[in-house]
Amino acid sequence: MNYDAIIIGTGQAGPSLAASLAKNGSRIAVIEKSHLGGTCVNVGCTPTKAYVASARRAFIAKNSFELGIEIKGDVQVNLKAIKERKDKIVSDSRSGLESMFSNTEHIDLIRGKAKFLSNTSVEVNGETYEADRFYINVGARPRIPEGFEHVDFLTNESILELESIPEHLIIVGGGYIGLEFGQMFSRFGSKVTILDRGDQLLKNEDPEFGKAIQKIFEKEGIDVLLNSECITAEQNGENVEVTIDGKKQKTKLQGSHILLATGRLPNTTDLGLEHTDVSLDDRDFIEVNDALKTTASNIWALGDCNGKGAFTHTAYNDFQIVNSHLFGDQERNLSDRFTCYAAFIDPPLARVGMNSQDIEKAGIKAKVASRPMSKIARAKELGETQGMLKIYIEEDSEKILGATFLGTGADEYIHTILDQMYAKQPYTVIRDAVHIHPTVSELLPTMLENLKLLDEE
Repeated sequence: MNYDAIIIGTGQAGPSLAASLAKNGSRIAVIEKSHLGGTCVNVGCTPTKAYVASARRAFIAKNSFELGIEIKGDVQVNLKAIKERKDKIVSDSRSGLESMFSNTEHIDLIRGKAKFLSNTSVEVNGETYEADRFYINVGARPRIPEGFEHVDFLTNESILELESIPEHLIIVGGGYIGLEFGQMFSRFGSKVTILDRGDQLLKNEDPEFGKAIQKIFEKEGIDVLLNSECITAEQNGENVEVTIDGKKQKTKLQGSHILLATGRLPNTTDLGLEHTDVSLDDRDFIEVNDALKTTASNIWALGDCNGKGAFTHTAYNDFQIVNSHLFGDQERNLSDRFTCYAAFIDPPLARVGMNSQDIEKAGIKAKVASRPMSKIARAKELGETQGMLKIYIEEDSEKILGATFLGTGADEYIHTILDQMYAKQPYTVIRDAVHIHPTVSELLPTMLENLKLLDEE
């Protein structure tokens, strides 16, 4: 069967692109081997943020005495009910996509795994489908390191299917996934131990933020073991025993469950790309140019599989870039994008652009504005004073280079900085603005009145 275009995968970029192509008269096939919606809808943003919301409610219920709220008796956490709520939200999202595909003219939804036969054809369930153009949107999967093959490990996907709270959850990996699940299950009632082989949590952030998060976690009773290389894991009845190679000695740790949060791998190695002109890099990500076209002239790669961003918002922006070159002004490009993301711990960490380590490596002369959350009125009123705010300014141009925020609501007011960076305006626009009181973001103009040289901070 012949199509104008075939989209492989229904993550954040795929459905939007399918709708746009169909609207503009193309006959489209969308191929999906599993649930509609990709990582975000099924095992990523949607379900985990539903769990984060429940975990925060539990934490607030147990920790409101200082604000004059007393709850008599124990707070009960029903993981089965939390899971049922999550499943309903996920199911509704899948159903919405199913309805969109079935009710949109010119789109055929094909269920099954696609494998390329050539640059212009794929095979699904023994059938061959041809198209002039292909858009790969196959996402990524959890990385499983060696040494855990013989234990009943959990991933960010399978942990969402638990219906009872782990007694002792050991987490291997101190990145975003590990931290979100660690704090979440600690608040549900699990004893949690986080292992990381580096010397700080969130290795891509400035050390002071990693240290601050460690203090926040340890205050909540979470054990954080850094400089720990997890070298073996053995099943010991219903428990898992982990051998940890620390700086001074090897130790053993036993837990009821183990979560592997050690990164993700692109779903590219079993697509039959060896039968095409598509090139992969040394980490098996699909190589793309500034418009997300691969080394095959009629094939594009969007989302996690291209290694240019591992987030829902970057995948959607990939769609916007491709759509711009198909039907728009052809002026949107990958190189225009600022790195931005959040770790949805509590309080959240949010980041856009460069941090102090990036600036130092680039040799840029910069200034910094900073403020601890403990000196922000709204944070005091909320009783949530943990964290700090930092904004980096290029000295010569007065443009904002980036910001890292750790504090209550940081995942929302980081957009004040993000929008300003896209507007390509100097930091003085924010400095001279009037923000609403009492808010956390009202302190951004005040911060920017007191810049210091970065190397003098």
